[in-house]
Parts: sequence; structure tokens; C-alpha cells
Amino acid sequence: MAVTQKSNQNIILTAMILAVSMTTIDQTIVALSADTIQSGLGISHAAMTWSVNAYLLATAAFFMLGGRLADVFGHKRMAIIGIIGFALCSLLCGLTPSGNIADTWLITARAVQGFFTALMFPAALGIVLASFSEQGRGKAMATFFGITGAVTAIGPILGGDLTEWTWRSIFFINLPIALLALVLIARQYVPETRVNAPIDWKGAATVALGMGLAVCGLQQAGTWGWNSALTWAFIVCGLAFLGIFVLLEEKVRYPLLRIGLFKSRAFSLSTIAVIFASMAFIPIFFFMSVYAQISLGLSVNQTGLLLLEFFIGFVIASRYGGQIFDKHGARIPLLAGGALGAAAFAWWATKLGELQDGGAFFSSPQFWPTVLAGAGLGLMFSAAATDIANRGGAQAYGASTGISQTAKNLGGAVGLAIFSALLATQLNANLTQSFTALGASATDASAVAQNINSGQQSSQSSGDFDKLPPPVQKEFKDAVRTSYANANKPVFYGMSATMAIVFVMGLLYPHTTAQEKAARKVGGVSLAT
Repeated sequence: MAVTQKSNQNIILTAMILAVSMTTIDQTIVALSADTIQSGLGISHAAMTWSVNAYLLATAAFFMLGGRLADVFGHKRMAIIGIIGFALCSLLCGLTPSGNIADTWLITARAVQGFFTALMFPAALGIVLASFSEQGRGKAMATFFGITGAVTAIGPILGGDLTEWTWRSIFFINLPIALLALVLIARQYVPETRVNAPIDWKGAATVALGMGLAVCGLQQAGTWGWNSALTWAFIVCGLAFLGIFVLLEEKVRYPLLRIGLFKSRAFSLSTIAVIFASMAFIPIFFFMSVYAQISLGLSVNQTGLLLLEFFIGFVIASRYGGQIFDKHGARIPLLAGGALGAAAFAWWATKLGELQDGGAFFSSPQFWPTVLAGAGLGLMFSAAATDIANRGGAQAYGASTGISQTAKNLGGAVGLAIFSALLATQLNANLTQSFTALGASATDASAVAQNINSGQQSSQSSGDFDKLPPPVQKEFKDAVRTSYANANKPVFYGMSATMAIVFVMGLLYPHTTAQEKAARKVGGVSLAT
């Protein structure tokens, strides 16, 4: 298949990075500006939480459909539709009126915005894949994932500055970015091979229900409780629909998901690696952000700098991982990234309790573990995602990227649910021990832990503790800081374990064949086996 000239390749890559960066910035900027949005609109904490969750649910539910639509109707067309739709929904979010309809308006707009993200993301990745030969695709995808991931750190910094003007500007900022992406991509030739086949709407509905219910159950487990019948009803029903989806796809002529792809050992192992890596990669933003504000005492803007440390390693290692993938395939990046990530997260866990006021950033005890953890994920993530797309073939770039992004979202949801439950249990135990030693009750400790776990990070200085003498207040605040820092240790050891599983996937991954080595030297050959 023909690829574009180098100058056009760079323009296309820039356009798709801009488009997808809107979505990655949006995830952190909205979550960290939630308190400001909530007070500005006068909505409840539950409504604000659902405005965040609705976006994530819609994205997870429709990734698979978005990928198939791109293959059938064209990656460029679906990318443009996704960019325009995302921008219009951003406008609607920014125009949310105050009053009785504010919560319904915002939640609905965010859900539809998530749907357009699911249309845009697989199409954008498909465009990048189609525009670069096999020989340089890993490097291009590494640049794509590295930059779109790194701009996540811009969210807290940008959000802090924009919300000082008006919280609505965090949504309006997407409009000029979308316009620039559209201008860049509109006149570029994108080589693509469309699939002349109907859409499996029954499969699309089934997988959307399955992913939506399962992810919703995992998201709400912290609120409803793991002992809640509702939590397990959602998760079990979601898994049941996903099982039905697999059975349906084996029988239809034009499936949304080619089940036969999983007969490829390499395809299956790369997909599993993405799931387990995402169990660390997606939740780390949440845990780092809350740790920075509670234990390190950082502002929202300063939290962005802490996230930047992580992405220094991620971006640099992504480039090397992409180059290794182009020459040798996915096995070495999986091995190296899994091993480095497992060691770095374990080292990071040992440094979480070494607290310095103001963070100290690049000279902090956590700096090198943070950078190396990012490097471990960077080495393997884009390589695994590119491997999944390559093995799907040129006519299924959208569907293949839909699979990798669905795996990413599922892994992230599972990781966040498990590690949040682990953190909550450990935090309650730590606070109870610290507070009772200071003369407070276990009930006081549980109340503070519950407030922190529900997202009320300022709760460490709230309630009756404000009435205590300043020296005593400081003792309790220090107890909260250290208790939360130490409660994160088992979480980070858990992330180390998920990266160790990535390493095992690398051990099991087949060695590159002579045919594949030749294909990588020549370029342009799809690895569909």
C-alpha cells in the first residue's frame, strides 16, 4: 500500500496529535477542575462525578464501533466527524447554564463528547498507521503516543490558569485546537483501503452494553461498595454481554471484531500486555494527583509539574521503543519495558513516605523512580499498540486500534477499581492507627478517610480539627499526609506486579521470523499472522 511523502506525513501526524491531545488534556483538566465547575454551576458532587464518568463510559462503550466505522467509511472522514463533534460538545459544556438543568445538560454533553472521542481516536490512529510504512511506523506511533500522553500533564497547569478567568474556558480551549487540526488534515491525502461491508449493529450494541455496564460497575464500586449487589450486578451483566458479543462475532459474516485475530499468539500477547500495562498507566494519573496535593501539599498547577516528571521518561523511552519495534518487533520492548516498569514502580513505592514540603520536584526522592516508571511504560506501550494494529491488516486498522483502545480502557477501569479499594482499606487502617495515637477516635479517622476517598481532598483540615490549637492541628495534618503516602505503597507494588506480567508476556512472545525481519527492512508489509 502506498504511503504519503515525508512532508505530508509530518503534517498528518501533527494534525492527529492535536486532535487526540484535546481528549487527553480534557480528561485531567476536567477532573482536576471539578470543584470549581461544581461550585460555579451549583450542582451536587454526585452530578459532577457523573459528568466525568459519563465521558469515560461512552468512550469505552463505543471504541469498537468507532474503529469499524473508520474502516468502512474512511479514517479521514470519521476523524473529521469526530473532531467537529468533540469541539461542538466542548462548546455545549462551556455554555452549560446554571439552575435546575445544569446537571442534565453537562452530563449529556459529556456523554456525547465521549462518543465522538470513540469515533475520532481509532480513526486518527488509523490515519497515522496508513500514512507510514511498516519500516517507520513504530517511530511514528511512539511520537503519537508520547506527545498525546505527555500533554496530560498540561491539563492541571492549564486548568489552574484558565479557571482563574472562568471554568468555562477549560472547554472553550478545545475550539481553536480542533480548528487547527481540521485545517491541517483537510487538504492532506490519506492513503486508506475501505472495507465494502455492512456494520454489525447487533454486535456494536452488545459490546457497548457489555463495556458500559462492566466499566460502570467498576467505576461505582468505590461509591456503591464492593459488597453491594448493584456493583456486582453491573459487572456480571457487563461480562455476560461481552461473552454474548464474542459468540455473535463468531457467527456473523462481517464481524465488528475478528475473533480469529486472537489465534495469533503475538496479537493475543500484545493485547494482554496492553490490558495489564493500562492497569498501571491509567490509574497513575489519579494516584499521583491526589498524592501530590495531600501528601506533598502541592497546588493543582504544581501537580502538573509532577506529572511532567513521569512523562519525561515516557516520551524519551517511547522513541527508543518505537525504533526497537521497527527493527526487531514487539518482543524486546515488552521485555525491557516490563522489567524496567516493575523495578521502577517497586522502587517508587519505597520512596512515597519520604515527604518534602513543596515537592522539590526534580531533586525530590521520588524523581528518578517516577521518570523510570514512565520510561518502562513508554518502552512497551506504543510498541504493543502498533503490533496489534499491524497484525489486523491494512483493511482493519480502525478495528484493530479499536481493540487496543478497548483493552486500554478495560485495563484502566479494572486497575483503578482494584487499586482504589486497596488504597481505601489501607488508608483507613493507617489513619485509625495515627489518630488514636493522637487521642482521636477511630470514627474521626474513618470520616477523614471517607472524605478523601470521595474526592474531598481538603477534608484533612476540616471539621472539628480546625478548632484545635495550631500545633495540634499540624500533628493531625501531618498524620493525614504520612498515612495517605504510606497507603499508596501497596498500590504501587501492585502496579509493579502488573508490569511484571507485561515482562512475562514478553517472555512468551514469539521470536521474530526471518520473513518478518525481511518485511521490516523493506517496509510496507502487513503482519496479519
